[in-house]
Amino acid sequence: MSGSGSDPKYAKSKFISRAPLENSNAKWTRLVLTTYTDPNGVERTWESAERQTRPPDCDVDGVGIVTILDKPTGPELLLQKQYRPPIDKVVIEVPAGLVDAGETVEECAVRELKEETGYVGVAEQTSTLMFNGIADPGMCNTNLNMVHVRVDLSLPENQNPKPQLEDNEFIECFTLPLSTLFSELKRLEAEGYAIDARVGTLAEGIELAKKLKL
Repeated sequence: MSGSGSDPKYAKSKFISRAPLENSNAKWTRLVLTTYTDPNGVERTWESAERQTRPPDCDVDGVGIVTILDKPTGPELLLQKQYRPPIDKVVIEVPAGLVDAGETVEECAVRELKEETGYVGVAEQTSTLMFNGIADPGMCNTNLNMVHVRVDLSLPENQNPKPQLEDNEFIECFTLPLSTLFSELKRLEAEGYAIDARVGTLAEGIELAKKLKL
């Protein structure tokens, strides 16, 4: 997997228009008006959006997947390029997906990784923190768990991974070295890509660890 592809399908996505959407016509999200009282007892309201897909038996909407591939030249983070219509940009992201009913976050992570990248992995660690992802917590209640999935590149099934994308998914997978992740993301940002908050935070954390010699 490389950092760029020849004539990738996502690059052909083109913004057409944007218009208001009534909740009655919305399948995935809806607008809500929350009423609350502030610390002074004053009643206030807040407009926000929320997903309509969270399983009733689950506390989170989905997962973000951290997969570090052990390459001969050093560890590399598995990433994706995907066009996101709300911002009309191709976004650099970690693999991710929504949790299905009756599914654990670990099962979701392993399934989504195989579907989006073709890699077969094993969930090793799940963050108990709730991440708001690329969204603003003042705008949307979407949350997720970050799941660390280990991929053994020596296994036959991981020699030539083939994604199993749905017909509305156009994703390019690639990797970046952890040692230069921050600078590589800055380069991609300068080229016009948007950087998902989860990826950017991870890169910032690595730089901070270097600075503090942690």
